[in-house]
Amino acid sequence: MKILLVVYDNDMFIHVFPTGLAYVAAVLLKKGYEVEIYNQDVHHYPEEHLTAYLNKNHFDVVGLGVIAGYYQYGKLLKISQAINASKQRPFFVLGGHGPSPEPEYFLRKTGADAVVIGEGESTIVELIDSLAAAKNINGIAGLAVREGNNITVNKRRPLIKDIDSIPFPAYHLFPMEYYRLLRDPNASKRDFVIPMLSGRGCPFCCTFCYRMDEGLRTRAPEAIVEEIKLLKRDYGITYISFYDELLMSSQSRMEKICREMLKNKLDVKWYCNGRLNYAKPALLGLMKKAGCVFINYGIEALDDQVLKNINKCLTVSQIESGIKATLEAGISPGFNIMFGNIGDNMRTLNRAVDFLIKHDDGAQLRTIRPVTPYPGSPLYYHAIKTGLLRDCGDFYERKHVNSDLVSVNFTKMSDKKIHRALFDANRKLIKNYFAQKNRLGVEEAKDLYLNRNAEFRGFRQT
Repeated sequence: MKILLVVYDNDMFIHVFPTGLAYVAAVLLKKGYEVEIYNQDVHHYPEEHLTAYLNKNHFDVVGLGVIAGYYQYGKLLKISQAINASKQRPFFVLGGHGPSPEPEYFLRKTGADAVVIGEGESTIVELIDSLAAAKNINGIAGLAVREGNNITVNKRRPLIKDIDSIPFPAYHLFPMEYYRLLRDPNASKRDFVIPMLSGRGCPFCCTFCYRMDEGLRTRAPEAIVEEIKLLKRDYGITYISFYDELLMSSQSRMEKICREMLKNKLDVKWYCNGRLNYAKPALLGLMKKAGCVFINYGIEALDDQVLKNINKCLTVSQIESGIKATLEAGISPGFNIMFGNIGDNMRTLNRAVDFLIKHDDGAQLRTIRPVTPYPGSPLYYHAIKTGLLRDCGDFYERKHVNSDLVSVNFTKMSDKKIHRALFDANRKLIKNYFAQKNRLGVEEAKDLYLNRNAEFRGFRQT
């Protein structure tokens, strides 16, 4: 069996390494299947190129995974059309957070043959094994299958308990020289950056989160360190971006990972997603010592009632003390704040803007975006129940046209007033960010010319 995995173009200069697809490739290679990667992202190929490539080359299966974004949805439809137009159309399978919550809708819209629901490594192997043996695939757990107009959605597959049993992503199949040029906060111009996963899932249940798999499954600190060693040795990686939902899932886990890093003298920078209720001085100091330069925090709101409404399990007091402790530890905090949740109003928005300006250290431009009820999230089903949203088609075809525009309004404000408020708020944040950059640029010029700094390397932007 020959399998083509498509990495779609997200219209970026440097794309993020497709970790999920690389895990799928790894398990298929382990089973002895031939796997090829089609990098639309690197080359910005038009969809017609994929059609021509499939016409020229024979593949038994073509796979594509997407998240639940408006851009990704539109891209999925175009790529699906290109695949379906090929003269040697392979068996077409979808995966990822986008199609998983509503597989029937996506099968009808794309004309794909199957959707892998949720975690894909075990399901994709069973699917390919069955196709290779010409067996019926209708009973495969974790799979939705389309046969003409008939769609079968099978039961969910149990999660992989021991995620350390999954082989490392198949890095060697991908152009790592390209992906390592990614820039993340506090990376130097000489750093090579790559994302990796320390675990899967999250112990919290925020209403806006569209992940489907309950609970948290963590990798052993030793396995995390071994993968970092491989990335350093084979690809010169000097900066690790932990892109899983929550590396900082408990104080004890974070301590174990940091100590394992220090024991092995990894000497890498890294960033992770964190929780402010765990942001204590001692732990942050240990993280800094182990190489942490940035923690991306899900703050969401600066109002206790809104935080309670979205089941954030966080208070404004914890947010304020955690951000203060992070900055004092010498680590840059990432501020993720949304607007438009149940209970939000101009007062809560203004508090968020004031907080961001007060604590901004210039590491990253942060704006405030409207909340989006992605399919699969509790907020999505709440929107349907209350009549704010009809169904998945209503969400993708009419409501979710851009991540920075309101898709579903959960406030007492009009859409027009929300957009005006977001403009005013983000105008302040953008001006503040570039005022800092302007000040730093002037200070750099002063140091160059008045102090004759011979180490200066030009007024350049990465």
